[in-house]
Parts: sequence; C-alpha cells; structure tokens
Amino acid sequence: MLIENESQIRLIAFISVFAVMAIWEFIAPYRHLRFTKLQRWPHQFMLIIIDSVVLKLVFPIAAVGIALWAASEGVGLLNQTPLDPWITIPLSIVLLDLAIYGQHRVAHRWNWFWRIHRTHHIDTDFDLTTGFRFHPIEMVISMLYKLLIIILLGAPAFGVMLFEIILSGSSLFNHSNIVLPKRIEPIIRGLVVTPEMHRIHHSTLPDEHNSNYGFFFSCWDRLFRSYSSQASNNDQTMPIGLEMMREPEDKRIDRILMIPFRRD
Repeated sequence: MLIENESQIRLIAFISVFAVMAIWEFIAPYRHLRFTKLQRWPHQFMLIIIDSVVLKLVFPIAAVGIALWAASEGVGLLNQTPLDPWITIPLSIVLLDLAIYGQHRVAHRWNWFWRIHRTHHIDTDFDLTTGFRFHPIEMVISMLYKLLIIILLGAPAFGVMLFEIILSGSSLFNHSNIVLPKRIEPIIRGLVVTPEMHRIHHSTLPDEHNSNYGFFFSCWDRLFRSYSSQASNNDQTMPIGLEMMREPEDKRIDRILMIPFRRD
C-alpha cells in the first residue's frame, strides 16, 4: 500500500518538512538575507516545477519502479542475498547516501559537471529553497546515476522510497536559515548533516565550498577527509554563493537556467 501511494507520500512528506522549516525560518531566522523572498522564491519554485516536469518526461518509471523491477528480475547485490528486510532496508539507505556523497564530490571535481552544479551554489542566500535549487540537466544526470546504483545494489523498493523521502527532507533541513542550540547541534551533527555544517559548503571560499559534501549522514566527510568543522569567517555574516551572478536580476528563472552555459 505504501509503495502504491509512493508519490503522494513523498509529496506529503516534502510539504510537511517545508512547512515546519519555513515557519522556523520566519520565527527565528539565523542570517539576514541579501534578497527578499519575493525576489527569490517564485523563481526557485519555478525551477523545481521545471525539474519535476523534466524528470516525469524523461523517466516515466523512476527510482521505486526500478527497484521493483530489479527485485522481480533478481538483479543486484541485495537481491542475491538471503538477508532479512530489516537489514537490507537500512543498509540500502546507508549505501545510497554514500553514493550521493560520491556524486556530490565528483560534481565539484569535473569541470563540465561543476558548470551545471554551480546552479545550486550561485544562490547568494541560504535558506530552505536553496535545498531544491538544481538545474534540470543535473536532475537528469542524478536520476540516471541513482537508477544505476539502485540496480547494482538491488535496493529494496521500500528502502528506496524511504531514502527519497529522507533525501528531500534532509536537503530542506540542512539548507534552512535556522540555528540549532549550541548544546544540541554537535550531538545531531555527529549523525546527520546540520545547517551549521552544510552552510560552510555554500561559502564563497573554494576551500570551504569544496568540503562538507554530505546530504544526510555526516560521517562520510569525516571518513573521506572532506570535513570542515567551522567556517573561517563569521557563520552569520560570511558571504554565500560564488563570485558571480550576485545582482538582483540574476535571481530570475531565465538567468538560472542559463548558468551551465555561461563562460564565467
């Protein structure tokens, strides 16, 4: 029943997390934003709508559908093992998160991929809408990569569904313009990526935006030596984004869609 209603469940989860983080940002914003929500949010939302339409057109059967197919055909590592679902489901979530971490590092290393991925980084403010600011080309590449990993792993469909919910929810959370209590934040950061940790990744400084690649579990950055514990500048006032496209007109959806093709 859960898998059959996967799209609705994911949408409800997304809206719920978005509502909670948006209210939190409104009540207690951590940073003063350079541009108003009216200047940014309509274009950020237009981008996610375009992304969703493109993905639907290119991939009629998405992640959960591929996982169901792999299970029916006995394809993939986990489909070859007699492990209990209570093991394969959390294991698949951990391994999929590791795969996304690896993809994120590559997006910063390969020049052609970086030209596309910088759509995410050019945002000069840092709030929950930054969490879904990705170019449609990157969304297609990411989905192709994710489908390949799911097939190779033989990840169970329920694990894939949970991972998709976790991935979108954590992206909203760790991009949100909030601050966690100082006593609690290090404890949470010990397991998952917090806004304080991921905000460093959106610094204008290359050494900092080339660190803290994790999306959900925070351990990968420590394990693979890409971890920055704190920003070199004041976390509340440090410049966010890149040294390009920092003007109000650069927030428009037409400018955003042209980012991969700029020669900067």
